[in-house]
Amino acid sequence: MSGRARLALCAYAATLLAAGALIPLVDGVGWLVQAAVLLGVQSGVGALARRVPLARTLTIAVQTLVTLLLLTLVFVRDHALFGVLPGPEALMRLGELLVAGGEDVGTYAIPAPMTDGIKLMVVGGVVLIGLAVDALAVTFRSAAPAGLPLLALYSVAAGLSDGGASWLWFLLAASGYLLLLLAEGRDRLSQWGRVFGGTARNSGGLADGLAGVGGGSSPVRTGRRIGVLALGIALVAPLALPALDSGLLGGKGPGNGRGSGGGTISAVNPLVSLQNNLNQPDNREVMTYRSNIENPQSLYLRILALDEFNGSEWRSSTRRLTDVPDRLPQPTGLGRDVSVTEVRTNISASRSYQQTYLPLPYPASEVRVGGRWRYEPEGRTLVGDDGQTTRGAQYEVGSLVVEPTAAQLAAAGSPPEELVREYTQVPGSLPGVVAETAEQVTEGASNAYEQAVKLQDWFASDGGFTYDTTVTSGTGSSAIARFLRDREGFCIHFSFSMAAMARTLGIPARVAVGFTPGTMKADGAISVGLRDAHAWPELYFEGVGWTRFEPTPSRGSTPSWTRPEAPTDSASDVAQPSADTSADPSAAPSAEDSCPPQSRQEGGCGPSQEPGAALPTDRGTPAGTVLLVVLAAVLVLVLPLSPLLWRTRARNRRLGSGGRTPADVAARTLAAWREISDEAWDHGIAPDESLTPRKAAARIVRLGRLDTTAAEAVHRIAGSVEQVLYAPEPRPAAGLAEDALTVRAGLRASAGRGARLRATLLPRSSVRVVWAVAERRTALAERWAGRPGAGRWTARLRRLTRQHG
Repeated sequence: MSGRARLALCAYAATLLAAGALIPLVDGVGWLVQAAVLLGVQSGVGALARRVPLARTLTIAVQTLVTLLLLTLVFVRDHALFGVLPGPEALMRLGELLVAGGEDVGTYAIPAPMTDGIKLMVVGGVVLIGLAVDALAVTFRSAAPAGLPLLALYSVAAGLSDGGASWLWFLLAASGYLLLLLAEGRDRLSQWGRVFGGTARNSGGLADGLAGVGGGSSPVRTGRRIGVLALGIALVAPLALPALDSGLLGGKGPGNGRGSGGGTISAVNPLVSLQNNLNQPDNREVMTYRSNIENPQSLYLRILALDEFNGSEWRSSTRRLTDVPDRLPQPTGLGRDVSVTEVRTNISASRSYQQTYLPLPYPASEVRVGGRWRYEPEGRTLVGDDGQTTRGAQYEVGSLVVEPTAAQLAAAGSPPEELVREYTQVPGSLPGVVAETAEQVTEGASNAYEQAVKLQDWFASDGGFTYDTTVTSGTGSSAIARFLRDREGFCIHFSFSMAAMARTLGIPARVAVGFTPGTMKADGAISVGLRDAHAWPELYFEGVGWTRFEPTPSRGSTPSWTRPEAPTDSASDVAQPSADTSADPSAAPSAEDSCPPQSRQEGGCGPSQEPGAALPTDRGTPAGTVLLVVLAAVLVLVLPLSPLLWRTRARNRRLGSGGRTPADVAARTLAAWREISDEAWDHGIAPDESLTPRKAAARIVRLGRLDTTAAEAVHRIAGSVEQVLYAPEPRPAAGLAEDALTVRAGLRASAGRGARLRATLLPRSSVRVVWAVAERRTALAERWAGRPGAGRWTARLRRLTRQHG
């Protein structure tokens, strides 16, 4: 096996061994197999490119292009041109997945579910690390710096994992790195490791080092010393780092669903721990409450609403927060003819329950709570300010029990246009089967209310769905399609799917997250535990407002207005909202609901996963995003053709017409000679600067197997070059451009199809671009060294490099 092949194999193995440290962070190991396959293809392409051989930069460019094609094929095939080419839509989808993956990484507990975004980040990250290792260790033959990307990969895993076998993965990755160092060769390794072991004293080469003759060669001794030092640092350093107890990126609290504390909803988006709560062996109590409501089973405690669906997840929009008013405004869309009962509820949260959002019955009309809380009007939620949480909170809530009739819901008018536009948006990545299934299920319905009831009944009883909390909790478009196919899941899947299907039907919908009513205790109080965590859809009907539906079987209670022949409950304690509160529904979110950047920086927008304000209207794709996508597409298309384009431009410039002065004639003659030399190089005949023009021409004729016409053209140009170089008064020659083109045609005629294609698309002479860049860099460095004070700046830069290296 050649030295480069051995290096490539060691680089591949070291990357995979380092990637194994990510296994404890996510569910399943299928991603590692996929990463290994993509990494193998990428390494194979690099080996072929180096065998051609291509210039180093071109080798890395080809590997990068192949990596992009592979990621497109695996993750966004449906959005790619011809299923593999990364067009603008595919690149935009990859960007969306990366953004969603970053948010998932920051919220999900370990082990995180393998969402599409996390999978792209994990697999893509391993492949990119592998590209960096291959480029450094194999293409540039510098294995020592290749340890930096490997260390970065391991550091991510070690920093995020909570112990376990992470040290074992480091030992395996370190072993691969040391093998990589040995495979690089004795000379470079000895120079790199002189700080640790001095210069080499053995005369043996790499074979001696591997055999360990005479107590081990310098590479082996140096490798061992480096390995011991690296192992010591890596194993001791984590002891100085703070523990990351919950969430994939940390966050102190009992909300990780692991250990003695159990799993409570403790993230900004409480959805991320909901599945952990439902699967807890002990239904630990998180709050108790007392209420004067007649039917306690209808009192859901709502935390917040997820109103934005981007294809990767449902999440809450970023909106402006205000001070908590003494009495909350009239609910949006609620009319005067709907039966409303106001009830009082006293809630006491456990000290182990820490949540940024305050659980409230919906719609709340009045909240009396101590601490620092802010009010979000659109979702009617209270959000903790400056670290305020629900830990040990005791508060009193006045809320409205809205009891519409089926007739009122069926007769609901059209919602405001802006509200429809915001709450019926579905991403382009949503599979068509979602809308098709919604149409089939609601066939025969005459209005939006009947469509909603049909959807609820189909999920809860008629569709053959099974309630299962062990199913992977994906929240994106693919998870919804998978749920509709497999028909197994829990409340997340039921609520998200029904809300998405309602939106495809033009019904405004969002998803609420909170708790079901809980269990009655002997003293009359109601206990809410971890297993009462729940998610349900809310659909908007003009005249009633946001209305709860319950598609999840065996969970919560079915709303009375969705049951057939539901009796009208004319409670004796019916009361309309106070007269000082406007009864007119708010037609749409105000312009101030969106959060300006300045307020967001000052903390006036409250916690949210979305870094920017979510506008209620679709303003189209930003111009900057379009520009970046177009630029990326141009680069993807132009990069593979750049050697061809440069070669064509160089040929046209060399063979173009010039002036008639003696200097112009000499330059034109030498340019024609350079052109046929490069053309021969492109066809596999490397230039030999030690030969005279006459001997070089004979060599091109012989190795290129040129016919008589092409051979005569070569010798004519060589004769003209000798005239320019040696004659006292060179005679101008005519037809140099035609002779050069004749030589090119002769070389192409004698070459095979593969050699012609190689000479056209990947000409070897294009390496002159790299040489030119290197010369320019050297010239700039020399100019900089000659400037006054340059030595002082250079010394300072070197000190900084040593400090941070």
